[in-house]
Order: sequence, then structure tokens, then C-alpha cells
Amino acid sequence: MITLNRRALLAGSAALLASSLAGCATTASSARSQGSTPVRRPVPPEVASMYAAVLDDEYPIRASDMSLVPEQFWRQEVPNTTGEPAGSVVVDTTDRFLYHVRDNGMATRYGVGIGAAGFSWSGRAHIAYKRSWPRWTPPSDMIKRHPELEIYRYGMEPGPENPMGPRALYIHQGNKDTLYRIHGNEDEKTIGQAISSGCVRLLPQDIIHLYDNVRSGSPLLVV
Repeated sequence: MITLNRRALLAGSAALLASSLAGCATTASSARSQGSTPVRRPVPPEVASMYAAVLDDEYPIRASDMSLVPEQFWRQEVPNTTGEPAGSVVVDTTDRFLYHVRDNGMATRYGVGIGAAGFSWSGRAHIAYKRSWPRWTPPSDMIKRHPELEIYRYGMEPGPENPMGPRALYIHQGNKDTLYRIHGNEDEKTIGQAISSGCVRLLPQDIIHLYDNVRSGSPLLVV
């Protein structure tokens, strides 16, 4: 259950804009650097079906290996405990969940990976627009930290190797692009972890499901 700290929320809203140059970048190698042997678990057929390969999209998407993902991060319908109205998207950075609030007192809950310490953010914003198979353009500040990204200064073409994955939701506060995104990433071991430079990541099948159900303009709360 999410407990919303309103004072922290107001402070976080300012922090979101102040740290907006963090940007997004996630790679499989960053997850492997955690160094631990993955724990595998049995996967019920209905869960395997939710995360099956997608072969009729613009690019093929492999099945997600859910034996690598703890059960609490599998997509499921749960009671809406967020206190937010229907249509809202709520990201709980402590428990690593994203909630899409429905109009029946329920919410769809997804497991997510979040930004590592130093790139975390919180506050209120909105989903300005959505993109299918988006380009990825690293911010200038990120290129300074990682000069090898210079070749992508004007964008990386969409596709399976693009770190934005098959779908992305673009987060704005007012008329300002925060440079944060909610997007896909195929590395199962990043779900439930704090690895990337600030963005919220879902498995490809989950970001497609969220993309298909959320509307542009929807309010976003990160706590």
C-alpha cells in the first residue's frame, strides 16, 4: 500500500525539474554488473502467456523470462490504494510498482525498474504524449558523463537495440519536458532494481499494455 507524504511530494515536485537533465539509459550490461546469480522460480501458464513473444509488432519482441522476475512484479489487478482518481498513473519508487488507476476501484499494477540513487525523482507531472518504437536521444549532460554516446547526439533509430524499447510515455510538468520517460526494457533482471539514469522501465509486454490503456494528458504522481 502506498502512503503519500504530501510535504515530501511538494518538495519532490521542485526536485523533478531541478534534476531533469538525468535522462534515460539502461543496458543489459548495467544489470549484469549486479553480479548475483539470478534466482529462478516457477511461472504459471497464464503468466507466461501474458509475457509471450510479440511477433506482429513493428519489430519482433521475444518472450520475457518471468522465472527471473519476482512474483510481486508480475502484472496484476489490485485494489486502488493510491488515493488517486481513475486514469492516473502512480509510480511507487520504494516498492518498485507502477499503478494505472482504473474506474472500478481497481488498478493495474506493474513491476518497474527505477533510477539509481542520485538520479531518483518524485512529484506531480503528466503524460504529455506517447510514442511507439521511439527514437532515443541522450541529453547533453549524459553525453558529457558517457562520451561514447556522442554518436547518438541526434538520436538512435528505433529497434530492438534501442534502450527506449517498443513504447514510451513522455513526462512533462506544465509545458516543460522533464526529459524523463516511462519506457520498455527487455532485461528482466532490472525489474525491481534501481539501475538507470532516472527513467521508469517496464518489461516490453507491460509497457505495450500500459501504452494501449493510458491516455495522453493523464496525471502522473511519483512518490
